[in-house]
Amino acid sequence: MKRLPLLTPARAFATTYSGRVVRVDSSGRALAVEVDPPDLPRDARGHALPRRDLICRAARILRSTSPAAAPLLDLADYLQTLNLTLTPAEVSEILKCIRNPDRALEFFRFAASLPGFHHDCFTYNRILSILARSGAVDGDTVRWIVDEMERDGVNGSISTINILIGILGGGELDRCLELVKKWGLKFNGYTYKCLMQAYLRYRVVDRAFRVFEEIKRKGYKLDIFAYNMLVDALAKAEKVEQAYKVFADMKRRHCEPDAYTYTILIRMSGKIGKTDEFLSFFEEMIRKGCALNLISYNTMIQALAKNRMVDKAIFIFSKMVENDCQPNEFTYSVLIDGLAAEGQLDRLDQVVEVSNKYMNKSIYAYLVKTLSKLGHVSEAHRMFCSMWSFHDKGDRDAYLSMLETLCSAGKTSEAMELLNKIHEKGITTDTVMYNMVFSALGKLKQVPYIYTLYEQMKAEGHFPDIFTYNILISSFGKVGLIDKAFEIFEEMESTDCKPDVVTYNSLINCLGKNGDLDEAHMRFMEMQEKGLNPDVVTYSTLIECFGKSNKVEMACRLFDEMLAQGCFPNIVTYNILLDCLERCGNTAEAFKLYATMKQRGLTPDSITYTILARLESGSQKAVRVRKQSRITGWVVSPLR
Repeated sequence: MKRLPLLTPARAFATTYSGRVVRVDSSGRALAVEVDPPDLPRDARGHALPRRDLICRAARILRSTSPAAAPLLDLADYLQTLNLTLTPAEVSEILKCIRNPDRALEFFRFAASLPGFHHDCFTYNRILSILARSGAVDGDTVRWIVDEMERDGVNGSISTINILIGILGGGELDRCLELVKKWGLKFNGYTYKCLMQAYLRYRVVDRAFRVFEEIKRKGYKLDIFAYNMLVDALAKAEKVEQAYKVFADMKRRHCEPDAYTYTILIRMSGKIGKTDEFLSFFEEMIRKGCALNLISYNTMIQALAKNRMVDKAIFIFSKMVENDCQPNEFTYSVLIDGLAAEGQLDRLDQVVEVSNKYMNKSIYAYLVKTLSKLGHVSEAHRMFCSMWSFHDKGDRDAYLSMLETLCSAGKTSEAMELLNKIHEKGITTDTVMYNMVFSALGKLKQVPYIYTLYEQMKAEGHFPDIFTYNILISSFGKVGLIDKAFEIFEEMESTDCKPDVVTYNSLINCLGKNGDLDEAHMRFMEMQEKGLNPDVVTYSTLIECFGKSNKVEMACRLFDEMLAQGCFPNIVTYNILLDCLERCGNTAEAFKLYATMKQRGLTPDSITYTILARLESGSQKAVRVRKQSRITGWVVSPLR
C-alpha cells in the first residue's frame, strides 16, 4: 500500500472518506491519504452509512457566527481538500444540525451544485420540515422546492405530502392531492388528519367535514385535539347537526370529550336558544368529572343570560366563586347584559356581594365604566359610590368615566361635587375634567356656575386649552352675554392658545343671534385674514343671520361665495336658504335651489319638506318647527 508523507505527525488520526482513508489533524485539516481502503460501512439494505465525523465538521462550519466567516465557501474548500462527495443521507443529517432555516436553505442549494450529488426524497423532506418548523414559511420557496423535485424526477413520499399540507395555503391543497396521484401514494391516518386540519385553518368547513367522513369510512381515529378543532369550526359555521354527528362519533370511538368539547357545544346550543341541550351538556360535563375552568363557567353563564335565565346565571356564578374560580371582566359584562335585558340591574349588588372576596379596585372600575358606557347612569353612580367607600385610592379611568356619565346625563350638581372631592382619592384634576363640566353647564345654560368653576380651575393651576375657551365662548353666547364672550376671546388671544375655526364660529354665532350682524361679518373677514378657512358651519351661521334679518341678497351672496371657495353646503345650509327665500316670497328661486340640492345628491329631511309644503301652498305664515342643529348643537334652524 502506497503512503503519502505526513505533514504534521502530531495529534493526527485516521478516518474513512469516499473510498479513501484520510489522516487529519485535530482541526480537521487533511494530512495524508491512504489509497485503496476497504469499502464504507453499510446498513442491512446496502446503503452507505453517514460519516459522523464529516457531518460534525460540516455542521460546525455552517453554524459559524463569525463576522468574517463565509460558511459555504469554507465548506467548499474543506470538501475539495478531502476530494469527496457528500451522500444524500449525510446532507440530510447536516441539515438536521442547522437551526437557522435560511442557512439550511443555502446549504440545501449548495449541495445540489456539488458534482455528482443529487437530492433524494429524504433530503427534500428534511428541508421542507425545517421550513415548516420555522413558522415563517415563504410559499414561493416551498413551491420552488416542489417544482425542483418534479423537474429532477424525484418522487415524494406520503411524509412529503403531510409536510406540504401543513405549510401550504388553502389554495395549494389541491396541488397536494394532485401530487398524491402523480406519485402513486396512499393516504394514511395522519395524512387525513393533516388535510382536515388544513381545511379548518382556512375555514373551508364543508371540505373538512367531507375529509372527516372519509376518515370514518377508512376506520382511522382522530385524537381529542382534532375532534375539538372540527366541532369548534362546525359550531362557528352554525352547522349544528354536523357538530352533533362529530360529537357522537367521538363517544362511539371512545375518545372522551373534555371540558373544551363541552364548552364548544354549550356555546353553540346557547347561541341558537336550545336551552335543554346546553343544560344537558353542562350536567354531563360535571357528571364526567371534567374540571371546569373560567372559560367553561363564562360560556355557561353567557348561554343562560342570553336565554333570559338570569336566576340560573347568578346561581352558576355563585358556584363559580364557591369553587375558587375567579370571575373576570367578561363574566361581569355578560351578567350586566343579562340583568339589563330583564330590567333587573338592581340585582347587580347581589352579584357583587357573591363575589365579594374577588372585588377589587379594577373590577369596580370596570363595572362603573361598563354601566356608564351602556347609559345606566343610576346603577353606575351607585356602583361608583360603593367603590368610593371601599377603596382608599381611586381608579382614574373609572372616575373620569363617571364624571363623563354624570355630565352627559345633565347631573351637573353631582359632577361638580365629584370634581371637588376627587382629590380625596389621590386623583388630581386636569383641564379635560373641567372641560367636561363646563360643556354640561353650558348646554343647560347654567352660566353662573361656570364663573365660579373657571376661577377654581385657574386657582388649581390648570391652564385653559382651546376646548375650554371654545366651550366658554359658546356658553356665554347662548345666554346673550356678548361682553363676557368677548372677554374670554381677548383672554385667549393674549395666550399661546390661538383661536381656531370653532372659536370664530361660536363668536360669529353669538354676535349674529344677538343682532350684531356687522360685527359678525367683520369677525368672518378677520378669520380669513388670519388664514383660517371658514367651514360649512361658519357660512351656514352667517347665511341664517342675514336671512332672518331679511338681507336675502347678502345671504345668497355668501352662499355663492361658499361654493366658489370649495366649501360644499349640507342639508342644513340648504334648509336655511330655502326658508329665507320662501319667507321673502322668492318661490321660483327657492324651487331652483331645491332642484340643485337634489342634483348634488342630498336627501331632504322633515324641515325641507315643511318648507316645500309652504312653497306649494303659497303660505307664508310664521309657523315654524325648531330643531337641534347637527353641527353646532345650537338651535339654529330657520324655522321658528
